[in-house]
Amino acid sequence: MDKFMLIDGNSIIYRAFFAMQQPMTTSAGLHTNAVYGFTNMLLRVLEEHKPTHVMVAFDAGKITFRHSSYEEYKGGRQKTPPELSEQFPLLKDLLTAFGISHYQLEGYEADDIIGTLSLQAEQKGCEVLVLSGDKDMLQLASEHVRIALTRKGVSEIEQYGPAEVEERYGLTPAQIIDLKGLMGDASDNIPGIPGVGEKTALKLLHQFGTVESVLENTDQLKGKMKEKIETHADDARLSKELATIFREVPFDASWDSMKYEGIQAATAVTALQKLEFKSILQRLNLSDVAAHPDATLDELNADAESHVAPMEDLKVTMLDEQHVSELEAVLNTVDVVHVESHGDNPHHAELVGVLFGTPEEYYFLTPDVLKSDAATAIRSWLADDSIPKQGHDLHRADLVLFWDDIAFAGAAFDIQIAAYLLDPTESGQSLSALASKYGLPVLSEDDSVFGKGAKYKVPEQDVLSQHLARKAATIRQLVPLQRDQLEQNEMTPLFSDLEMPLSRILADMEKQGVAVNTDELRALGKEFEQQISKLVAHIYELAGTEFNLNSPKQLGEILFDRLGLPVKKKTKTGYSTSADVLEELAPYHDVVQYILTYRQLAKLQSTYVEGLLKEIHPKSGKVHTYFRQTITATGRLSSQFPNLQNIPIRLEEGRKLRKVFVPSQQGWSMLSADYSQIELRVLAHISDDAGLKDAFVHDMDIHTKTAMDVFGVAQEQVDSNMRRSAKAVNFGIVYGISDYGLSQNLGITRKEAGDFINQYFDVFQGVRRYMDDIVDEAKQHGYVKTMLERRRYLPEIRSSNFNLRSFAERTAMNTPIQGTAADIIKLAMVHMDRALNEHGLKSRMLLQVHDELVFEVPADELEQMKTLVPQVMQDALELSVPLKADVSYGANWYEAK
Repeated sequence: MDKFMLIDGNSIIYRAFFAMQQPMTTSAGLHTNAVYGFTNMLLRVLEEHKPTHVMVAFDAGKITFRHSSYEEYKGGRQKTPPELSEQFPLLKDLLTAFGISHYQLEGYEADDIIGTLSLQAEQKGCEVLVLSGDKDMLQLASEHVRIALTRKGVSEIEQYGPAEVEERYGLTPAQIIDLKGLMGDASDNIPGIPGVGEKTALKLLHQFGTVESVLENTDQLKGKMKEKIETHADDARLSKELATIFREVPFDASWDSMKYEGIQAATAVTALQKLEFKSILQRLNLSDVAAHPDATLDELNADAESHVAPMEDLKVTMLDEQHVSELEAVLNTVDVVHVESHGDNPHHAELVGVLFGTPEEYYFLTPDVLKSDAATAIRSWLADDSIPKQGHDLHRADLVLFWDDIAFAGAAFDIQIAAYLLDPTESGQSLSALASKYGLPVLSEDDSVFGKGAKYKVPEQDVLSQHLARKAATIRQLVPLQRDQLEQNEMTPLFSDLEMPLSRILADMEKQGVAVNTDELRALGKEFEQQISKLVAHIYELAGTEFNLNSPKQLGEILFDRLGLPVKKKTKTGYSTSADVLEELAPYHDVVQYILTYRQLAKLQSTYVEGLLKEIHPKSGKVHTYFRQTITATGRLSSQFPNLQNIPIRLEEGRKLRKVFVPSQQGWSMLSADYSQIELRVLAHISDDAGLKDAFVHDMDIHTKTAMDVFGVAQEQVDSNMRRSAKAVNFGIVYGISDYGLSQNLGITRKEAGDFINQYFDVFQGVRRYMDDIVDEAKQHGYVKTMLERRRYLPEIRSSNFNLRSFAERTAMNTPIQGTAADIIKLAMVHMDRALNEHGLKSRMLLQVHDELVFEVPADELEQMKTLVPQVMQDALELSVPLKADVSYGANWYEAK
């Protein structure tokens, strides 16, 4: 039976454009990100569904037959970005080169072409798959027509037939147009009935069936709903008509012209080379095309020796203790390791199994087999630092194996870290998401194999081993693609010399853990409880009644109804009592400040006192945080289980929490080294501003220097308010602060704040020049870079939306500064780890918290470490101004600060 695939070209290329955060251009300057995303999706669905006929339909222009009945149809749409417009002809040329037909017809939309062809194909007895991002297509679903809707850009696809439409909406496919008739569609400027959303529309259709029936039975409705529907009856009829796909388009292309006989290799190579899609050329294995110019891709691949077995037919050997020697014999050919575990916190996770992959075969070991005497050689191989390993999230693998008493070393290529560097704003770094992104064979999500949440269950070994083997095969295919991209982006040193070594260093720090004085922690908890109890009593006294302080509803009633404070913000459920609202209300009534203090103490008690006690590991008696290397867009590390970077040290009670962190050995000290104003020093270097550089070169107080220059006064005339204002502007500039933000920080008017910022830029003209230049650079390239080539992509920098564009511009200004500061402390950690080993020191690096490194140090190494640590930190990266690190030490972390 023929299988016809119809693709909504406009819908998919739009989704691909906005999903591909990473701007791509050819060396000639052509934008190609949308074509790249579309092509990866296309190759994936062609491989998965193997159609006999394919057609990609496009809109022919802005005016269609629908405009004759409604001139405002699609009237509210924003103009297509020029970066996308220029990609339509590129995509059509590529489709032609692939041997895939595409079609458009003046006066009709792609939907109408697809609707017509799907009906004709169904009448011919074909199975039809319609691929689109538009839910309107669901009206075409039938016994032989399935609709594949893209999700998350174009990386995931959800199929619908009549049963799935019924399950999701409780409607037949034909009723989808009735749904649009009632609720309208803002994206197409279809009016519908004002105030009727999807929920209400579905309720009406479940009761009456169609738009016409709803309009005929308004006597069964009440109040405003009845009035709205009767008033806008004509709009509902028109909206249904506009939403109906026309299925009688005069189509002049022949059935044979839409036949798909495989990608035409010779023309495909030329087109892909023109677009500079190296990763797709590699993936399609087109190296033999010159020898076989008339071959299709399928014919070439049939002859070619595949490097990776088909995903559905991987050879996996499940080894027991008697047969471990089979893996020992081929250990020198193992190129991929995958460690599967369960649990968010790797320090408490359950080891599920380990998969070893060679190019020919995969070997699966259960935890029991891996820990057995028979597997001694396997464990030695895992622990050998001289043997490079490739995998996904090898940092987590190291930790999970450690708690099962299995050593791991030699992490050489972690595709999760590579994916993060290639696009730090992309949250989907799972193997299945990366497979979709790179257009590799579909990989099942873990949730579909193991179950989610309480339904989690390790499947039978044959199912588990196949799933892990597919993961390993995906890793193997991703490594060369990512390696090539890292090289193209000049990120190979950042990856190989900084992020990969740092991954191992972080794991070592986490395994070491930090000792906690539990007696001190419990005593602190009792102190907080007493303070909280007094605060609550005082708040009740000031409010004149008792109430639930943790209930926003009750607190809102007390503040705004009982005490009559001015309402600043409302939510759907009532008054807002968020922290920013309470900060604004503090001057109006004493009770507000007490409530803010109560909240801070209550959080300290629950999150840190009770939370830290829960996090003490039963094996070590220490706290082992989990440093996340692939989370923040700026390159900063984050910390979990527990988060030791978020202890609120501005509050004295928060600072006291540091007292509970102590050395793990008697007689040792805690030593802390903190970069001084690192981001402002980076700004001085990057902006090359003479005034800023002069201040740091001569070791002046930068905030006093700024106040002197901005206010035009001598050093002795700078008072505390001037310095405070200068400090707010200095740090505000780093974060791209606006006049509004500065006015809020300093309690001054926006005009005063704006004048102050302008004065600052008049004095520090190098900073102003840098800000202008970096925004221009971001608009030109679509990204900004740190000094170490770390990129952050900013697709919104060209947005027509003012708020999105402004945010992107501020991000462009501060990312090179914050990102370089993050790179510097990471470099310091790598250099510090090397220095500790080279000097044969027992001192241990325990924590990284923002710009601070924390160590535990034996008494006989203290003097050496007081000199060595700041020296290594100051030499981490050469700037045109000196880096400075302040060092302190004591019996606990509090004393070391």
